[in-house]
Amino acid sequence: MPELNYALDTFYFLMCGVLVMWMAAGFAMLEAGLVRSKNTAEILTKNIVLFAIACTMYLLVGYTLMYTSSGSGILPSLGFLIGEENSVDAVLAGGDDAPYYSARADFFFQVVFVATAMSIVSGAVAERMKLWAFLAFAVVMTAFIYPVSGFWTWGGGWLSEIGYSDYAGSGIVHLAGASAALAGVLVLGPRRGKYSKNGAIYAIPGANMPLATLGTFILWMGWFGFNGGSELKVSDVGSANNVAQVLLNTNAAAAGGVIGALVLAKLWFRKADLTMILNGAIGGLVAITADPLSPTGLGATFIGAVGGALALVGIVALDKLRIDDPVGAISAHGIAGIWGVMVVPFTNSDASFGPQLIGTVAIFSWVFIASLIAWLILKAVMGIRVSEEEEYEGVDLVECGLEAYPEFIVGGNR
Repeated sequence: MPELNYALDTFYFLMCGVLVMWMAAGFAMLEAGLVRSKNTAEILTKNIVLFAIACTMYLLVGYTLMYTSSGSGILPSLGFLIGEENSVDAVLAGGDDAPYYSARADFFFQVVFVATAMSIVSGAVAERMKLWAFLAFAVVMTAFIYPVSGFWTWGGGWLSEIGYSDYAGSGIVHLAGASAALAGVLVLGPRRGKYSKNGAIYAIPGANMPLATLGTFILWMGWFGFNGGSELKVSDVGSANNVAQVLLNTNAAAAGGVIGALVLAKLWFRKADLTMILNGAIGGLVAITADPLSPTGLGATFIGAVGGALALVGIVALDKLRIDDPVGAISAHGIAGIWGVMVVPFTNSDASFGPQLIGTVAIFSWVFIASLIAWLILKAVMGIRVSEEEEYEGVDLVECGLEAYPEFIVGGNR
């Protein structure tokens, strides 16, 4: 049976990776819906190109940094490409050390995670960042910044050694992406017209709420692969039951996030604010990602509800601090991510608060500081912000030479 189990677990792992890859479409649709129409083509360009860059840089450098380094230290080993595939003899040997899925399947699943972390950044810096500066940062983030903290945790590094627990990446993926986004937004500054000199905050509505809602549903669906695949196998009764519990809890937390954000928005704003509800769903999903296995269904609903409410609170708080995040990514992925990591010990007796807190601080500090340095270098070397005139006209025409929603098409004689 080892060969059959190996084939089944490999197939399961690959299909979960496909679901996570589909999240790239979700981020693209969500962000395209929440920016103004004049910036839509550029945000879509960012999303498809960042995915390609993440896949390439993680293949060349990132995966080796994160997973094939030896020891439990702070600095990983430098290497290239992803090594050899598992042999038939290794599979048939059995035992605890025998591989139970393809090494290539592992790479494929992990590469879509690094793309997810980078996708978080694109929405936060939308509508005023130069395309090529963003893509240059994507190279650094996916080849080096993310893999280093990933080595500390999933790669067997020092955070793993002290007992940091993060099942599918509330901190490792989502907080990391939000930390890089926060650094970029602080260097970039807010969109023009967002804040007045007298302290007023002006809403800048997105262009397409149906598209944003579709993007959220796609992310919700893709999250089943994100969390379900992190069980790593499905070929025995225990693992199959775990996968079922993970998917149940993932769905329950998303629902809880929607309800938490809806109720808080109604109490706070007297309106059922759709943008807050969408971010609430994502906040709930992010919150449960640190441990979607241990809680009961009702426990997962509560964790998600708090995550959704925190995403809303974070969006309002960042606005008051004049930190402009057009899609709410820093709050939904960062603040909800911290909540998700820190709530793990309440439902998982194998986790404790000390390592969780150390891991949260370490991931945020590393990614934020490294990203801040990278953003500042890019600002000095090539500039990261479009001109005031270009921002007014929209970055679609400036960066891409076309509009996503052209109002007039001038053709030849008919």
